[in-house]
Amino acid sequence: MLLVYAATRATTDGWGAPVTLGLFAGAAALVLAFVAIELRSPSPLLPLRIFRSQTLTAANSAMAIVGAVAFSEFFLLTLYLQDVLHYSAMESGAAFVGFAGAVVVVSNIAQVIVGRFGVRPTLTAGLLASAVSVALLTRLPVHGHYFWDLFPWFVLGGAGMGLSFVPVTIASLTGVERADAGVASGLINTSRQIGGALGLAAVSAIAATSTSHYVDAHAAVTASSGVALDHGFQTALYVLTGLLVVGALIAVALLRAPAPRTQVAPDEGEALVLEEAA
Repeated sequence: MLLVYAATRATTDGWGAPVTLGLFAGAAALVLAFVAIELRSPSPLLPLRIFRSQTLTAANSAMAIVGAVAFSEFFLLTLYLQDVLHYSAMESGAAFVGFAGAVVVVSNIAQVIVGRFGVRPTLTAGLLASAVSVALLTRLPVHGHYFWDLFPWFVLGGAGMGLSFVPVTIASLTGVERADAGVASGLINTSRQIGGALGLAAVSAIAATSTSHYVDAHAAVTASSGVALDHGFQTALYVLTGLLVVGALIAVALLRAPAPRTQVAPDEGEALVLEEAA
């Protein structure tokens, strides 16, 4: 919470302001204190040994990125629809039907795709599809048209998200001991929530800062004008594109396919017992 508050205050006080730096330092101190307590606790809330699994760590990192992008993208595009294109709240909600519908459809077939191609290729494809969608949305015009400038990339982005959620969830539980399955399951959901909260706070701050700099450079433009807001949204979408590319690189470099189970041939004694039993 303190880290989110620090990112939010940065838009008004400045990233290098003493208050902002103090809040970031306080957040870092709390994280370090949590790690120290967990390491010394006989019954830790989050056993840190679980992060020895490279696949689990990569999956949670990817999920944090997916959460950050999903929360932030919906927020930015809602503001774009309402403040730049002047959609009503009802029209803005209806505009996301294409995105939500693609998520529902693709997530239902993602398990089949994972079974055929594996976790790593499916997750990488989903993250790259989302990256292409957000990259194309960075071209949002001030006088945009929904079906030409938004709808195709909404569908592509929804498909990318649907392809990402299923494999990253599977990867988060791959190779985890049965005793740690509950912790791993809770951890992947926590990573999504933390990623969403931090991502939304950071991206909002970046968009607001970019809009402010654009207004300072153009005397005739106000902070509430469509062109200034659009510039800030485009800058934030560039950041989200970069995050998705990083997520794809994490999936390619760190995710490992589960090792196939090998059947051990019974020795002669075991074979004799089996024959007698038969």
